[in-house]
Amino acid sequence: MKRLHLHVSVPSIDEAVAFYSTLFDAPPSVLKADYAKWMLDDPRVNLAISSRARATGVDHVGVQVDSPDELAELATRLKAAGETTVDQEATTCCYAKSDKSWVTDTAGVRWETFYTHGESTAYGEDEELPEASSSACCAPATAPSAACC
Repeated sequence: MKRLHLHVSVPSIDEAVAFYSTLFDAPPSVLKADYAKWMLDDPRVNLAISSRARATGVDHVGVQVDSPDELAELATRLKAAGETTVDQEATTCCYAKSDKSWVTDTAGVRWETFYTHGESTAYGEDEELPEASSSACCAPATAPSAACC
């Protein structure tokens, strides 16, 4: 089953945690000094926020999957549509270990499709897609390639 992912860059983690905890009537499932995440079933969303000195607002959107096979299926569909993807294996980002496939849509919105297979004590790397703005979260710095957040 897939879950919508939204990552929002916020000016104040404490204020944003209070807001989203009230909105969703639930505390975050992950809470760090610079990051928080809600894994909600109603609505089925993975909402992440961070205050890592980027422009405020929506950083990127994505689809979280439950298996490597689902990730491969999504990446294959993106490639079949003619889009260039940047694939990453065993990367650390947002206090998690994941395999990912990144793409930028026709409006310039960064999409992250990913399968998380572990936790991390470190946030990970803040890298940028070449065509993305400086607000990219954990997006790969390399040019799109067939081998590889």
